[in-house]
Amino acid sequence: MVALLLLAMLSSPFAEATQTAYAQRDADRLRGLFEQASSRADSLLVRYRLYPLTEDASVLEDLPSSLSDGTAQEYALLSGLWAYRAGEASIFSVVQYGRRSNRLLEEAKARAPEAPFVLLVEGQSLLFRPAIAGKDADTAADRFARLAEIVEAEQVSGISVTEARVWECVALEEAGQTDKAQALRENMLRQDLAPLYRQFLESPPDV
Repeated sequence: MVALLLLAMLSSPFAEATQTAYAQRDADRLRGLFEQASSRADSLLVRYRLYPLTEDASVLEDLPSSLSDGTAQEYALLSGLWAYRAGEASIFSVVQYGRRSNRLLEEAKARAPEAPFVLLVEGQSLLFRPAIAGKDADTAADRFARLAEIVEAEQVSGISVTEARVWECVALEEAGQTDKAQALRENMLRQDLAPLYRQFLESPPDV
């Protein structure tokens, strides 16, 4: 099942262009890709990449609350987008949006628990959710490590090994595994990194 899902993600020029623009922090390019998105999957993907760079609330407008026939990747991306929406919401809506995000993620995991974007979004969810809601940085690090293994074994469009390892480093640091985090960070900083990934390593996001 995982092999079939990975094959379906290979050779996607749109996903590759989206990943490159995201890694280069090129919000203008992502906005252009947003306008060009010709499928629901592409639209969800570029929104998921565009919002963290811009924090433009209009990117989160008109999100469906569910999908009747979505793939694991689509459910995962929609979960991530509702998590972003929860971060912007008033106190009256944050719980509702958070639960919606979690429900969508469970739908994604039920379809393919090791699909690349499922692992990415699940890891981020475990890392950023409040402690009272089940934050688990150790498990998040495991998800990102597994993601890196899968992406390294198969050239998956839309996610790079570097991205997976950067998130793993952030999660390890948050989990208190500082020696492992530092070793991974030093190894990666010796590489020629895209601007966003170098920024994440030098100035990690608040989790």
